[in-house]
Amino acid sequence: MQIFTVGGAIRDELLGLPVQDRDHVVVGASPEEMRALGFKPVGKDFPVFLHPTSHEEYALARTERKTGHGYKGFAFHAAPEVSLEEDLARRDLTINAIARAADGSLIDPYRGVDDLAARVLRHVGPAFGEDPVRVLRVARFAARLVDFSVAPETLALMQAMVAGGELDHLVAERVWQELAKGLLEACPSRMFAILRECGALARLLPELDRLFGVPQRADYHPEVDTGVHVMMVVDQSAQRGCALPVRFAALLHDLGKGTTPATDLPRHPGHEARSVDLVGAVCARFKVPVDCRDLALLVARYHGDIHRGPELAPATIVRLLEATDALRRPARFEQLLAACACDFHGRRGWQDVPYRSPALFRQALALLRGVDAAAIARACDDRAGIAARVHAARVAAVRAGLSSTQR
Repeated sequence: MQIFTVGGAIRDELLGLPVQDRDHVVVGASPEEMRALGFKPVGKDFPVFLHPTSHEEYALARTERKTGHGYKGFAFHAAPEVSLEEDLARRDLTINAIARAADGSLIDPYRGVDDLAARVLRHVGPAFGEDPVRVLRVARFAARLVDFSVAPETLALMQAMVAGGELDHLVAERVWQELAKGLLEACPSRMFAILRECGALARLLPELDRLFGVPQRADYHPEVDTGVHVMMVVDQSAQRGCALPVRFAALLHDLGKGTTPATDLPRHPGHEARSVDLVGAVCARFKVPVDCRDLALLVARYHGDIHRGPELAPATIVRLLEATDALRRPARFEQLLAACACDFHGRRGWQDVPYRSPALFRQALALLRGVDAAAIARACDDRAGIAARVHAARVAAVRAGLSSTQR
């Protein structure tokens, strides 16, 4: 039995990056031998075990054979005679097909170390084309390793996979998993640039793909192109260290601009309402988690109103705070403001322009908290009129409390 550390841990060590998880390949062992040594089996499709003390993953060396479409269309063969080189051959990128032996020596049959030095994302071999998830993984690695480029032959293979319809067989959960990971990387826009270059974005997220080339008013958007703007907004969310729901909302907030009639361009009247419908469809298609879905819907609907905060009447401000459930969900409202700040600053030359709306809405929310709704309810004889009286009190509080310097 021989044990090798493989994959991302070796890649990140060689790049000088923090290592999150360590995976291991075991050559020359059977499942029965692993269990006898105290390893706990956890793999469903192929033999993977947890170390009895470290709980790190140890997988038996295996080969795979394509049997159908999509991520699950594979048959795996794990046996003591499978070599390390055979196991590494099934991996996606050369930089992920490097192993380290117990004595510290590197096993690198596919020259991953050279590609690390050259800053290139290159597929290991033809087997790459059998798994459509790998198209998403390459794009995600591009978002993480921002100074790496995709090898021309790898991009060509990705384009062929898209043209062949292989991505049409991806399950929603896998697409969401990879998109979410990519959004959390250092430069999410690179993921979408690679997906767009290979044609995958048009297949997976046509609502986003069609934003590229759609013009906006240059006085509000010096970058003009809506797709470029959205990528700047997403990168703003990464630079600010925003949570996944904020980054996802930043990605989808302007989808409605892709359906603006040509006669209205470069204006986009009513795009917020159209964005809401499109965001809902995307979230349903990819089974997006509730927190990400709900925030994306709120940002799509209200980002224009938030931007216009200093111009809004007190009654409109109160209605927005009530509609977004800001009193009961203050943390989510802060995420709404964060996404709007990314949208505001995600324009060419606007990175340092003062943005007054967040402070205004925070003060307005504090004023709403000062309204004693319970006391109003106790003093109201007409139960049906309680909500209207509470709302009126809140409007009065906001009118009185917002200073002229903020308006």
